Amino acid sequence: MEDQYVDTVLGRVRLRIGGDGPAIVFWPSLLMDGTLWNAQAEHFAGRFRVVLVDPPGHGGSSPLRRGFSFAECAQVVVQLLDALGIDRAHLVGNSWGGMIGGTFAALHPDRVDRAVLMNATASPAGLRHKAEYSVLVAAARLLGGMRGLLAGPVRDAFLGPTSRRDRPEVVAFVNDVARRAEVGSVRHAVTSVVPRRPDQRELFGAITAPVLVVAGREDATFPVAETQVMADAIPGATFAVLEGTAHLAALENPVEVNALIDAFLAGQ
Repeated sequence: MEDQYVDTVLGRVRLRIGGDGPAIVFWPSLLMDGTLWNAQAEHFAGRFRVVLVDPPGHGGSSPLRRGFSFAECAQVVVQLLDALGIDRAHLVGNSWGGMIGGTFAALHPDRVDRAVLMNATASPAGLRHKAEYSVLVAAARLLGGMRGLLAGPVRDAFLGPTSRRDRPEVVAFVNDVARRAEVGSVRHAVTSVVPRRPDQRELFGAITAPVLVVAGREDATFPVAETQVMADAIPGATFAVLEGTAHLAALENPVEVNALIDAFLAGQ
């Protein structure tokens, strides 16, 4: 995988690119970077051109200096494709990436082949999410840093009992990424993706591309019922639920996720 940087409406974005063939763009969750998809990159790079995105303000991308809209995130995807000379791509997204994958498919139907939207929602944030994330952002601002603060809450929010009990490498990965989060960027991203998240259910009704929606049975952030609502809003969407899996399906359950994506891209 080779690094490449692209200037976008939300700053310079780092990509890791490898393989050859039809393009697949992978966009991760809040607080995660493109390394969330390492198992997918290894699996698909022999047959596809794999593009792993460090989202704005995360990983090796430049820090965020303001909030953003979901339409701007979709524009970032367009700018990445343009910079790489890619006319159309498959898009795979987790959580924030899943929401933006739906936005992108609805607003730019000529640029997407198939979309896999994982552990995501089309609904606006409820009172619980707004309260929980407001406390997190306020505490980060007060303490002036998130590295020590984030690891525990992120682990508890993103990982279910199966991963916390049986997958120590997954727990270690989440702890490490959370500790490296950049304070100001995460604050802008969380505010934009959680309390200011738009209701996209009507918009998703305009999606014409084939879509696979994936939920984790143990996902406490976006429970199965909420992700099902998202799938129901997308015409013809396929819906799958992974057992023993919470909010970071591609990291927690890579073998089943890769098999689902393989089958879906093959039109099965």
